[in-house]
Amino acid sequence: MSRQGMAAHTQTRIRTDRFADSYTLLGRELGRGKFAVVKKCLEKATGREFAAKFLRKRRKGEDCRLDIINEIAVLELAARSPHVVDLHEVYETPAEIVLVLECAAGGEIFQQCVAEQDEAFTEQDVIRLVRQILRGVAFLHQHNVVHLDLKPQNILLTSSSPLGDIRIVDFGLSRRVDAVREVREILGTPEYVAPEVLSYEPISTATDMWSIGVLTYVMLTGESPFLGDTKQETFLNISQVNVQFPPDVFQGISDQAIDFIRSLLVKNPRKRAKAEQCLQHPWLDPAPAPAVELAAPAQADLEQAPVSEGSSGPEEDEELVLVASYMMPCPCRQLRGLEVRETELAGVRKPFPALQEIAQELVF
Repeated sequence: MSRQGMAAHTQTRIRTDRFADSYTLLGRELGRGKFAVVKKCLEKATGREFAAKFLRKRRKGEDCRLDIINEIAVLELAARSPHVVDLHEVYETPAEIVLVLECAAGGEIFQQCVAEQDEAFTEQDVIRLVRQILRGVAFLHQHNVVHLDLKPQNILLTSSSPLGDIRIVDFGLSRRVDAVREVREILGTPEYVAPEVLSYEPISTATDMWSIGVLTYVMLTGESPFLGDTKQETFLNISQVNVQFPPDVFQGISDQAIDFIRSLLVKNPRKRAKAEQCLQHPWLDPAPAPAVELAAPAQADLEQAPVSEGSSGPEEDEELVLVASYMMPCPCRQLRGLEVRETELAGVRKPFPALQEIAQELVF
């Protein structure tokens, strides 16, 4: 590993023949950022659909090929996880590297997060999807990889109706962490970054777990727990863990869901729940009701009082790099994408303001 936890080598053969000889681009773009564009494509030999991610190797005058190599290496490592997007092939041209990826036809979960009430996720939907997110993240963490940009725009669905399974995407900020070397970088998307990122403390697998706490809050409510009117307010809310659970926002949402979120939005990374622990949380892994075998009561007892039944168990200066978010306007619950440039701080919790597309930005 080199460059603060980034991989320098891959196993995938990088093809230099013409991408267009093997693939036909279909329809409009699936997404666009400042340095990348994603398009649907058809493999001519098989007729299978894929998502082609075209990544510029040179960004703001700097050679960023190693950043792309790191992303490829993480995708290779995660190939055995069913909840991480699959890497099919890689092409390289003088200006770009093209990642041919599994096509998740359901799009970003962000769209359901901000949907009207009857189209938004139910709590049971969120339980199932968060389980899958945690399994994918647990796989990464078992291999000492942290994603560092977990947010609704980077969680895709295999289908939207019926609701499919999740695929974690966009490993451009991922890093390798271990007990030998500390990794300290300011990376992520403002509303989802952990306090230790803002204070330039070591990154760990716990950094992803904070983001999962924020992500779960958003999936359940359509509101962002730390979003302020300014970036400074957002940062202060995060650094002070200024999170609330208003009854009107969480109406109909279980106490166990709130307890799950609280177990992750903890300032001290060492005290945050790990991915494996989260999968055992009562909200995600409800204990079955114990089978109670009642002894046959005497006739006199039956005449005196009814038999009471047992109750059931619980139910179920460094850079701050931002990846572009592709957002669909919605008249209901809305999210404004932010990008971090400064590390000034101040605080207010707000629901999502008007949606907009944001461009990728390198921040000093």
